[in-house]
Amino acid sequence: MNKKVSLGLTISIAALTAAITFIVTSFFSLQNFNQKVQAVKEKAEKYERLEALDTFIRENYYTDLDEDALMNGMLKGYVAGLEDPYSVYLTAQEYSALLERESGQMVGIGVTVTQSEEGYIHVIEVQKNSPAEEAGVKVDDLITAVDGADVLETGYLESVDRVRGEEGTKVRLTVLRDGKELNLTSERRTFDTVTVESKLLDNHIGYIRITAFRENTPDQFSEAMDQLIANGADALVFDVRNNGGGLLNALESMLDPLLPEGVIATANYSDGESRTAVYSDASELDLPMAVLVNEGSASAAELFAASLRDFDKAKLVGKTTFGKGVMQVTHPMEDGGGLTLTIATYQTTRSECYHGVGLIPEYEVEPGEDTVLGNPDPATDPQLAKAMEIVKN
Repeated sequence: MNKKVSLGLTISIAALTAAITFIVTSFFSLQNFNQKVQAVKEKAEKYERLEALDTFIRENYYTDLDEDALMNGMLKGYVAGLEDPYSVYLTAQEYSALLERESGQMVGIGVTVTQSEEGYIHVIEVQKNSPAEEAGVKVDDLITAVDGADVLETGYLESVDRVRGEEGTKVRLTVLRDGKELNLTSERRTFDTVTVESKLLDNHIGYIRITAFRENTPDQFSEAMDQLIANGADALVFDVRNNGGGLLNALESMLDPLLPEGVIATANYSDGESRTAVYSDASELDLPMAVLVNEGSASAAELFAASLRDFDKAKLVGKTTFGKGVMQVTHPMEDGGGLTLTIATYQTTRSECYHGVGLIPEYEVEPGEDTVLGNPDPATDPQLAKAMEIVKN
């Protein structure tokens, strides 16, 4: 016998359901609201500390304040609080210089530099046929002053910007070389950054040196490799010693013709998600290969070497690499500057992340005292000699 549910009971059940839904929703909404209130309160306390500091400085500092410098300093300090050496706030000038450098076309004198332990500008590479080479600048020179301004007083980044300057102008460099101080003058020019050099060595071994991964590097790499193979190269030695890395998309384009089809490397983010970082299509070069590495091989250079090794395409020769297995993205800011922020770790699909560890080569070989990178000579470069032996065997 069917029992009918009264309208009143139906309404009561619906009302009770709505009430329960309201209570549950209100509970979670209240939790969310309380969390937001707490976050706002914590932020307010932080800004109160900053405001107190700002007020005291403005009332007591002995001279006028440079508002732009003050703001840039606060933004840089905020990012520095992450204690991540690869995350940095870039001023508009620094951001513009970064974009120019990554494009592969630059205005300057044609040197690659790093900061020395003393804080000076250490020249680690001089481009061939560059204004710097014409002026007599050499690898391992320490630039101590730019246009008479001491680098330590001006600051490293500002001094590097002053070296770059405007096209057609000249820059005076005070250089420390072998304990002697030299004064050199160079003219600034616009030029394509050469990041790939190649040479056909004995026994039909093709040598390709990659100094960085820029937007124009894949084209230079492809041209060099095609030319070597056309000239009879039946083995390849890639040299990424002192290569500090660069653009991931450039690296992917260069690995693509060398490796089998599939996902080569992945990036792992803070939310636990893993995404494809490097993918290769079906074309694959089947030649013996070796990769030269050292302590200065970092980031994309390490991923290049790790990918070729992990997919059984090459052996590594040299010294243990730097160990930078984290990825950055540079985001433009509304003020014209930029934020370079570490967002993920990365690794090949066949090995663990090498961040903080580096890649240990199968063949550890000490560098030669007379080795000159960019001038491949197995007689003076024992690491290159070993790599050549490996690819021929």
